[in-house]
Amino acid sequence: MDEQRNREPLLDEGDFLLIDKPLDWTSFDVVAKIRNTYKLAGLKRKVGHCGTLDPKATGLLLLATGRKTKEIASLEVLDKVYDGAIKLGVMTESHDSETSEYGHCGIDHLTESMIRAVASECLGIHQQQPPMHSAAWHNGKRLYEHARKGVVIKERKAKEIVVYRFEITRIELPLVYFILHVSKGAYIRVIAHEFGETLGVGGYLESLRRVSIGSWQLSSSRTVSETVEVILQQGALASTGEGK
Repeated sequence: MDEQRNREPLLDEGDFLLIDKPLDWTSFDVVAKIRNTYKLAGLKRKVGHCGTLDPKATGLLLLATGRKTKEIASLEVLDKVYDGAIKLGVMTESHDSETSEYGHCGIDHLTESMIRAVASECLGIHQQQPPMHSAAWHNGKRLYEHARKGVVIKERKAKEIVVYRFEITRIELPLVYFILHVSKGAYIRVIAHEFGETLGVGGYLESLRRVSIGSWQLSSSRTVSETVEVILQQGALASTGEGK
């Protein structure tokens, strides 16, 4: 990572912050941490994120601060690129590693050509239902709130998504490593689940990392701790009049 970039002050009137979200943090956890750090630094800032990452996903989380929060809606529609791994021969209720495995079955009959063929079939326009373990709304509650009570909402509203690229980068069964380029609103967990379903063995998203949002790249991001340090430095400068 470019050290000089990390030392650049954040803009007083607001900025976009590129965060490498840690594993098991929610997107709101990151927003709350950054918002509280601004407060601690004596700086008043609105903070919001431009597209959720699930707790079991890592990688690029784009935050808007100050005046830039007005642009959140226009950034949520950007395409995303992810890399990750699908575990075949087993499923989970959440379609990722958040819940326990079930339905184990044999995968010895799977071939590389079969796996790559199914990936090719995933390209294009699809109608996709949000998973029960997601932050989508239903009757005033998040779907995951219903899921945690054991309630399954069958009439979840499907929406159109586009899979532009589904590249299999490595196969080490039971894991299949991939790169996915998708439109806004696509649930990679659902793609992983349907991938395993189509192969007839089941599957779930074992790991996921977001590497880009539109033209924003993970390679330009900071960790949460690095971002906190920069904000505190900015607050110290502002208190002496140097950061204005």
